[in-house]
Amino acid sequence: MELQRKDVGIVAMDIYFPPTCVLQESMEAYDGVSKGKYTIGLGQDCMAFCTELEDVISMSLTVVTSLLENYHIDPRDIGRLEVGTETVIDKSKSIKTWLMQIFEKCGNSDIEGVDSTNACYGGTAALLNCINWVESSSWDGRYGLVVSTDSAVYAEGPARPTGGAAAIAMLIGPNAPIALEGKFRGSHMAHVYDFYKPNLASEYPVVDGRLSQTCYLMALDFCYRRYCSKYEKFEGKQFSLSDADYFVFHSPYNKLVQKSFARLYFNDFLRNSSSIDKGAREILEPFSSLTGDESYQSRDLEKISQQVAKHLYDTKVQPTTLVPKQVGNMYTASLYAALASVLHDKDGTLGGQRIVMFSYGSGLASTMFSFRLQDGQHPFSLSNIASVMNISEKLKARHVFPPEKFVETMKLMEHRYGAKDFVTAKDTSLLPPGTFYLTEVDSMYRRYYTQKKGAEDANGGESITSGNHSLANGHK
Repeated sequence: MELQRKDVGIVAMDIYFPPTCVLQESMEAYDGVSKGKYTIGLGQDCMAFCTELEDVISMSLTVVTSLLENYHIDPRDIGRLEVGTETVIDKSKSIKTWLMQIFEKCGNSDIEGVDSTNACYGGTAALLNCINWVESSSWDGRYGLVVSTDSAVYAEGPARPTGGAAAIAMLIGPNAPIALEGKFRGSHMAHVYDFYKPNLASEYPVVDGRLSQTCYLMALDFCYRRYCSKYEKFEGKQFSLSDADYFVFHSPYNKLVQKSFARLYFNDFLRNSSSIDKGAREILEPFSSLTGDESYQSRDLEKISQQVAKHLYDTKVQPTTLVPKQVGNMYTASLYAALASVLHDKDGTLGGQRIVMFSYGSGLASTMFSFRLQDGQHPFSLSNIASVMNISEKLKARHVFPPEKFVETMKLMEHRYGAKDFVTAKDTSLLPPGTFYLTEVDSMYRRYYTQKKGAEDANGGESITSGNHSLANGHK
């Protein structure tokens, strides 16, 4: 077993996002804001959202079932399961316990792990926990499984276009095609009120947008310097942007991703100006004397650094942006949806390359780490991971709602949040086959889910393919 624990990381991935979405361009017109405010100002194209039929539990059930089936994984081969989320369904019962129904049917209740919660960082905490487990003396030879699942919703106003929803499942084990470089890791943790959810009667957060952006960039600076320091300690040479092929950022909205990569470029200028182009050095030189606080508030630096870094952004970051721009902010799933975008776009050319990841969760928690990629062997190959995720087809198959219908849905979901004793709509026609969905919340707040049958079972209506009764929090 000791000899097998080489290249621990992500062995397989799958992604699910709701089939319902709204165009940001349509939302601009509906909200009466200037044209381009969401599409250019935020850098977003589209936003996925859950209807009353879906939530973070149903999305998790869908993506875990899909991963196990698509990679032919025996549920008994899972030894640890961790969920990263900030979407509170229950203040005590973890989402992981709902997922246990998938494994209990196979007689596997020996699975460690529960949920990790800290804004958008929970998925990374779950990932690192599972990798640490595989690398530890506690490992029993089975796979770890990480689920990042969130539905990001906001009250009416300027923050609402930064919503989104998705779930990602990642299988963790040795000999991974996406292997963690465990020695190169830098974290920054602090106490800040930039984004938080103190009102337990509402899904909506309290947000200080300007402070949150500053905290994000400040955390990025700390993490990058610490990552570079670790790299230089173990590799004996200085790190710069040229030492990684792709940079993947947590993406509340794409404009912040653009600013973030430009910030790393500015960091390289400050750390070792010879690592960037001579022309860029001359352009950035007037900003070299700014204090840290001044640099975060400088619009001129922000604009110019993006301009001089754009040629690198186009090759090292742009391929990571497809899903975040099309689906929106997925909170804990956002970073890994960006990673999925790279695999979708570049799977045939990624062998031997390094991907640097930056994870940020408000409040705050942040880590920069990296993966080294290798082609792998089927079914755990980069090309098969891209094929299983099938991102292009999932995006094409979505149903675009008009803004009025989206707002109506948000009002219903707001009314239903924390409610009991209701039954959801019977029409599941928009859901793809295999999707789990919420059918009822009973008088004791117990939630019931079922799975939409595949086309081969169309005559039989809807049921679940993994049992004889609805998956539920209790017996029905």
